[in-house]
Amino acid sequence: MGKFSLSKIKETCLYVKDLEVTKSFYSNMLGLELISFVPNRHVFFRVGDEVLLCFDPKATEVETSLPPHFAYGKQHIAFEVAKDQYDSWKETLTKSGVSITHEHHWKEDLYSFYFNDPDGHVLEILMPGIWDK
Repeated sequence: MGKFSLSKIKETCLYVKDLEVTKSFYSNMLGLELISFVPNRHVFFRVGDEVLLCFDPKATEVETSLPPHFAYGKQHIAFEVAKDQYDSWKETLTKSGVSITHEHHWKEDLYSFYFNDPDGHVLEILMPGIWDK
């Protein structure tokens, strides 16, 4: 590809049914900072230096000012947390009524756990180092 390279994924999208429920879950349950909310279109959150974009697919699949985009079905994203916060996240989510659907041992002493958001998207909390070379 030459001497150009991509440095990171800056935005990640999920497509959701109810933006109010999504806003509440990601703000209140996961503590993400709300960036923008436009009823019937989107809710955006800050995650570290990146952005999580949550769209109503019925609005964005007929978009004319930007390229149309949409998806339906289960999607997956993973959030990295400090290793010493991993168990606290699992405990806090469980106590808040979120079911852990799977916990995985990747290598050495590195783990992640999975759970669903209100739309059934598969979310993951993982420890740093899982994707290191």
